[in-house]
Parts: sequence; structure tokens; C-alpha cells
Amino acid sequence: MKIVILDGYTINPGDLSWSELEKHGALTVYERTPKELLVSRIGDAEIVMTSKCVLTAEVLSQCPNLNYIGILATGINMVDLEYTSSHDILVTNIPAYSTDSVAQFTFSLLLEICNQVKGHDDAVHSGQWQNNKDFCFCLTPQMELAGKTFGIIGYGNIGKRVAKVAEAFGMKVLIASNYPDPAFETESIAFATLDELFAASDVISLHCPLIDSNKGFINQAAISKMKEGVILLNTSRGPLINEEDLAEALKSGKIFAAGLDVLTVEPPGDGNPLIGLPNCIITPHIAWITRESRTRLIDIAVSNLKSWLAGENINCVNLK
Repeated sequence: MKIVILDGYTINPGDLSWSELEKHGALTVYERTPKELLVSRIGDAEIVMTSKCVLTAEVLSQCPNLNYIGILATGINMVDLEYTSSHDILVTNIPAYSTDSVAQFTFSLLLEICNQVKGHDDAVHSGQWQNNKDFCFCLTPQMELAGKTFGIIGYGNIGKRVAKVAEAFGMKVLIASNYPDPAFETESIAFATLDELFAASDVISLHCPLIDSNKGFINQAAISKMKEGVILLNTSRGPLINEEDLAEALKSGKIFAAGLDVLTVEPPGDGNPLIGLPNCIITPHIAWITRESRTRLIDIAVSNLKSWLAGENINCVNLK
């Protein structure tokens, strides 16, 4: 049985092992696969795994031996599920592997906005503390989180974990979800409508999946409903935000600062309106990328495949 990984580098740049997959077939791992090489690299393989390669019906129709696609991520929009379902090709994904890492990174962005640790560290190393007349100095306003309201849009595994971390900081938490869960509520965590969340939150963090109906929903109309000086965080999906509208709100001060790990186009092209804004922190889609998270990802990918080979389908996203 032939197994092909089309884009293994971001998941395993060399610090982890694919050995458990090798036990189940002849494994070929490509670091990256451009669109024009997808068909030739899949070849006659029965099993293909990918993180971000787009497997359209056109591509899949030229791979007649394919029986199993393992998406090495949670999102499933890169595979034509209608085609795979009609051709009995099982598709699995990797849920809940990065929950702790993404929750941690969400607060890394927020704490950098609140305290500007790196800027103060740079100032000390450049000699500004030695030359200061006082025992301390402050380059930016410092912000305390306790007592503020943290709004979470989305109620998946990551949203739940972020809520508990925010609660531990002494924040009031509001969650906007299509599926409110009263059992999750506490004295400091409550569900709210989206408009209620916009109006009350000092910090808003996006943790919802990207679907057609919410593309660009953080736009000028939504921003106008937010508090003056709100902080916006996105470790979910870039297209949830209208970047032109966010840039204008950052320039005007309506949004005090943004912390983004994702953008609409990745890598960004020239002319992205957010790049270069001093109150917009942008990191290159790395919230998920801790070694611990990537290890879990590979472990789950192996478990998914082993279950399929044993006649059981776990984490299947297309066949019942």
C-alpha cells in the first residue's frame, strides 16, 4: 500500500518522526507540492495526506487508486467532499490537536498588546534604562486585564479553553455561539448575542470556523457596534475579517490594537493594508505550531489511518 504526504514540512520540518506511518505502507513524504505536480505525486497511491494542498474533483478524478485522504489539519475546505463521498473515498481530519497551543498564543498576542514586553526589552538593551533618571520608565501605557470583558466568538474546543484562561485572569467572559451551553456558564462566563458581545467587550477574540456566511463579518458595520478602543484578536481564519475595514479602524483608534496570527491571503501579498500599522501585531500563522501540538497531530493522523485499516472510521468528515 502506497502512502503519500504532499506537504509535510510545516508539520514535521525534521524534529519529529513519520515512522508510525511507515508501518502501514510505502511512505513518500514531500516537503511541499505545487498545484501542477499534485496528480503526478499522488500517482497510484491508495492513501494521501495533506495539510493545505487543494484536492479538487479535477485532481482526484485522475487518481483512480485513491481510497483515503487524511487532512493533516482541522479545516476541511481544501478537499472536494462531494466528489470524495460519491466515489467512496474516506476523508478524515485532525480535531482538537492544537487547543492548548492556540489558547496560549491568543494570550501571547493580548499580553504583548497590554504590556509591550519586547519594546521595553529592546529599550533596556539599547541603554535607555541605564541613562534614565528614575528607577523605572514606561514607553507605552500598561493595561491590566482583571475586571475587563473578554468576548469570544465561537464555542469550540479552543473557544472553551480561551474562556477559562480569560476567567483565570479575572475577566468577565461573554461567548457568542449558535449553540449556547448554559452548563458552561459560571459567575464570570455567560453566553450573549453577537451585538451584546460587540457592545460590552474590551477584548474580542475570534475562534469560529470559516464558512460562507461569516466571511468578512468583522467589517465596518460590526466594528461600529464595538466599544471605542477595543482590542481585536484572530487566531482562527483570516477571511473572517475585512482587512480594509480593520485597517481604517486601527488608524482611527476605534480599535486600539489588533493581534492577528492569520490573514486573508497567506503568505500576504504586496499591499496588504494591515502590514506596517504600528498597532497591529501580525504573526505568520504559528499559533498551532508547537512541538507538542504537531506531535499530537501526527499521533491522531496515525490513529485515524489505523482505524480505517481495521474497518472503523474515526474523525471522518464525509462518509457515514
